Amino acid sequence: MNKKNTVTLLTLGIIALSFIAAITGILSSQGSGPYSYETIRGDIIEIYGRGLYRHMKSDIAIQGIAHDYVTLFIGIPLLILGLRGYRKDSLKGSFILTGTLGFFLLTYLFYLMMAMYNELFLIYVALLGFSFFSFVLMLGSFDKDSIKEKFSENTKVKVPGIFLVINGINVGILWLTMVITPLLDGSIYPVDIGHSTTLVVQGLDLALMLPFSIITGILLIKRNPLGYIFAPSYLIFLSILMAALTAKLIAMGMAGVSIIPAIIIMPATMLISIGCVVSLMKNIKSNVM
Repeated sequence: MNKKNTVTLLTLGIIALSFIAAITGILSSQGSGPYSYETIRGDIIEIYGRGLYRHMKSDIAIQGIAHDYVTLFIGIPLLILGLRGYRKDSLKGSFILTGTLGFFLLTYLFYLMMAMYNELFLIYVALLGFSFFSFVLMLGSFDKDSIKEKFSENTKVKVPGIFLVINGINVGILWLTMVITPLLDGSIYPVDIGHSTTLVVQGLDLALMLPFSIITGILLIKRNPLGYIFAPSYLIFLSILMAALTAKLIAMGMAGVSIIPAIIIMPATMLISIGCVVSLMKNIKSNVM
């Protein structure tokens, strides 16, 4: 089986399984409702008590449902759009598919590591596996030697490159502050840890996603061929991720949680990401892979 058919089958699997996972997360309602729970660290938290995420902390479960809506109405349609373009050897379609696969990869990595064990465990396993292998195959489908020639010589790379660097540094500082502050005052455990075993999002961001954002930005500024491959894909991934975070903030706001200033920062980051993607895409002079 050739690479294109393999990516197609894996992506179709992701579309089908993520539809099941998202619909189940949104519509399931079994359980008696919220209740208080004492964590292993002695804190009292509220457990959601309903549906697929019934054993999770209430504010995390609400975010999970919001994320499912984004998967259903943004992620899956973009997978279909990107796959269609990739099948036609469209460079733009390939970038869309790669960036969206990155979103699904991170999504179900988090679901496996953060969500309390539930009946969709094996579906999450399959989604993570399908997303990982299709994402790797897509990254390998770009021709490093010719990718730069497919963009106009006048392509403005500094703005998206600097944005990626600044975004990586800013979020890194935010997460480090969250971790270092309780270490300094002796409390050790950040408030946001709830009854989780560790800070999964912050750990993966600091180890992988944020360094990749910074490195990609630098490569793009230097007009390195890898920058032309990584940047459009990462910016598409970031745009969808910021849409998901915005949806989560809206859900939390509706539940009475204060969402200022995040509700300003996240949509702004999303809009800048989209603007950078559009700018790079407009400068593609040869849309054939």
